[in-house]
Amino acid sequence: MEKSDPCVVAPSRPQKVCLVSPVQAVVRLRRKIRILRKSRLHLDLTGEKSLESEQIRLIQKHPCINQKMLVDTEGFHKPQYFTFDTPTLERVSMLNQRKKKKSRKSRAVLYPENTKKHLPLEQKSKAKRCLLLLIAIICFQILNAIENLDDNLQKYDLDGLEKTLQREVFGQKIAMEIIMNLLKDYLATHIHNKPLVMSVHGPSGVGKSYVGRLLARHFRSVMDGEFVLQYFVMHHCPANENIISCQLNLTSKIFTMVSQAEIEEKIPVFIFDEVELMPPALLDTLNGFFWSNQTNEFLNAIYVLISNIGGNEITKYVLHNASVDILNSHSMNGDLIGVIRSTLQQHHPLWNYTDIVPFILLERSHIMHCFLDELMREGFYPDNKHIETLAGQINYYTREDRQYSTTGCKQVGAKVNLL
Repeated sequence: MEKSDPCVVAPSRPQKVCLVSPVQAVVRLRRKIRILRKSRLHLDLTGEKSLESEQIRLIQKHPCINQKMLVDTEGFHKPQYFTFDTPTLERVSMLNQRKKKKSRKSRAVLYPENTKKHLPLEQKSKAKRCLLLLIAIICFQILNAIENLDDNLQKYDLDGLEKTLQREVFGQKIAMEIIMNLLKDYLATHIHNKPLVMSVHGPSGVGKSYVGRLLARHFRSVMDGEFVLQYFVMHHCPANENIISCQLNLTSKIFTMVSQAEIEEKIPVFIFDEVELMPPALLDTLNGFFWSNQTNEFLNAIYVLISNIGGNEITKYVLHNASVDILNSHSMNGDLIGVIRSTLQQHHPLWNYTDIVPFILLERSHIMHCFLDELMREGFYPDNKHIETLAGQINYYTREDRQYSTTGCKQVGAKVNLL
């Protein structure tokens, strides 16, 4: 006898037994295929096999399905019964894009009928407000600092000092500009890294001591007199005086004035005349106050040194360049400073810390202005012929068409007193 098919049972019901088991197997295989396809969606679609060929290959391997059953399996793929097709990668991506497009659609905002339609309020960033507030504070501080600088200059009335120097000092236009620029730059702030030291040089009678007296008078009028010191070497430290005593006396005065000025937030002014007669030991003492490595109160001070040192060099330079139109120009001032500094370095290292202000020779027209001013001060009527006569009594250096006084305006007062 031939062996019976293990899947076939009694011949009375052949179809009922043979259909159930293959269908279940196919369902299980389709589930496995669906799981495998989901895990392999990232593969390229061109390299994948079709769903039908994969199913046929798996069904052929199953031992319970014969060739006759394979013919009937084509009917399971017809859409009129059912389908187990899984979505491909392209369909999945298209579905996701459709879902995203649908989700992006904003829903219509429903407003109550009895209210006005308006957009919701946007929340403003608080950081922007803080930034605007910070900018406003910085601008206010800058404006306040500028106003403080102006107030400081007004406190010392430098505009009034400038007008006084222009009105009462003759023939020294560049020198007055240098002095005013130095004072304005220094007095514009309370914080300094060194004291201001101005060294005034020139021949006799050109107005150096007179400018020192004008500075002392002005700063006494805007500050207390205790913050202005006029030191005349021949008077405060004569030749027969003990040098150590002069050093102690000068040091004590500077210490006292500087300390008191720091308490009252003022800047003291020290004016030293006849510095060419000051002993070297006293120059060493004075030089110690010009250094920058000092406490703050010693950095807030103004020193004016008046001397005849370099006067001969200035006289030679002016007479040599009398025919050239460079006098009373800034280029002339730079040349003179170079000539004077080389002479001062041989005298004492103190002048390494100073700002040099050269005074040049006075012309005949300047001498006439000095006589006019002195006559009016003494109450005389200003007669031009009389002034010409008085100016003719002064000795001059003559260079071409220009005349420079040998003694400046020093003899003007004596000539007027003889009237």
